[in-house]
Amino acid sequence: MQRARATLQKIVLDALRRAPREEVPLLAWPIVCGPQVAQRTQALVFQDGTLRIAVPDTTWRGQLRDMAPEYVAKLNQISPMAIARIEFVIAEVQADSPS
Repeated sequence: MQRARATLQKIVLDALRRAPREEVPLLAWPIVCGPQVAQRTQALVFQDGTLRIAVPDTTWRGQLRDMAPEYVAKLNQISPMAIARIEFVIAEVQADSPS
């Protein structure tokens, strides 16, 4: 299983390297935060070193704010654009619906 995960991670990182630089922080958010958080959040915009993430409520905002330094560090390992901070805003988040 670890081998499959490493292969998948390599594929995703290769795809991110080919993406437009300014889009990488947005595309990398679901990878960095993990599937459970990604399902309840949405990367909105990356501008002036700040990645803005929509969250469903104040509880999510508070919990993710505590994790922000870890997310910033992980994003900066992947992104060619420097991420200085993450701002969590309360907004309607479109959950992926099963097909």
